[in-house]
Amino acid sequence: MGRPNKALTIGEADRLQLQALVRSRSMPHSLVRRARIVLLSGAGQSNREVARRCGVSAPAVSHWRRRYAERGLAGLHDELRPGRPRTHDDKKVAELIKLVVQRKPEHATHWSVRSAAAVARIPKSTVGRYFTLFGLQPHRSKSFKLSTDPFFVEKVRDIVGLYLNPPDKALVLCVDEKSQVQALERTQPVLPMGLGYIEGVTHDYYRHGTTTLFAALDTLDGKVITLCKPRHRHQEFLAFLNHLDRSVPTGVDIHLIADNYGTHKHPKVKAWLARRPRYHLHYTPTYASWLNQVERWFGLITQQAIRRGSFRSVGELVRKIDAYVASYNLHRRPFVWTATADSILAKLQRLCKLINGTSH
Repeated sequence: MGRPNKALTIGEADRLQLQALVRSRSMPHSLVRRARIVLLSGAGQSNREVARRCGVSAPAVSHWRRRYAERGLAGLHDELRPGRPRTHDDKKVAELIKLVVQRKPEHATHWSVRSAAAVARIPKSTVGRYFTLFGLQPHRSKSFKLSTDPFFVEKVRDIVGLYLNPPDKALVLCVDEKSQVQALERTQPVLPMGLGYIEGVTHDYYRHGTTTLFAALDTLDGKVITLCKPRHRHQEFLAFLNHLDRSVPTGVDIHLIADNYGTHKHPKVKAWLARRPRYHLHYTPTYASWLNQVERWFGLITQQAIRRGSFRSVGELVRKIDAYVASYNLHRRPFVWTATADSILAKLQRLCKLINGTSH
């Protein structure tokens, strides 16, 4: 039978922490199991019984009993194991990071793992690990465009204020057009998706014309009002405004958020707005279309209904757009705008400082 176990005493504070570990769903399974071993052992159960209930060997139970008796809760955590000493010291790593961040390769636009490894004289597998560790991604880039609008700050505060604190008894509508929506017909049938392979689409197509999608997004409830027209001149924009006027409730002010496209500032458009004092037009700053929420909706319809479609005519494309809009409005959800004007301006200031710091 062997020698009887020495009684394992668990303090009340330790017991509460061990019980919390056993109930945890986020802690490592090994740590949870060790805490359960100690609790069962503290309850007076034998090593064999604890081993059976925890799915481990009896020597393992004895090991964790001893570790807890000697070191308390700290004994349940894994010890740091000595390994092979580092091949490259901090100085060598710093030189690699400085090379990638501050210099460009002689005959390329950006560093790769292999090119950086060749110059730094470090194995490419090690360079790859350091790239991952420090979050370096020289193979990637992102685009940006700073607004040159002299009234950028005022326009940002105006539009963000409409999003975060809309006026009473008024609608805030984000308006824009998606021009040149092409009715493309694939030259061959689409290969359907199956187990182990993705949908196949031919890279070439027949062009059957284009349409322009005008849209107004209600920022309060997410409803979208649309109209398709063959072109995107001021005449078509006026037709959309008339369609919009028939679709919105009467007796409330309408705040329209639009970009600086010429058709939105045409004299006839201004005259139409002047005859309807309940309409208020708010222009986004130049190069700041991201302030207009309807742009995000354009991304949705492009991704979900247009890009991978095959249309034999413009009429078929328009019917597909109308069907998507009807379905979207049935299950609509408004976009939640969280950025304040101050946070946007602070981000812009950080970007300007970064540009000034890297310009030559």
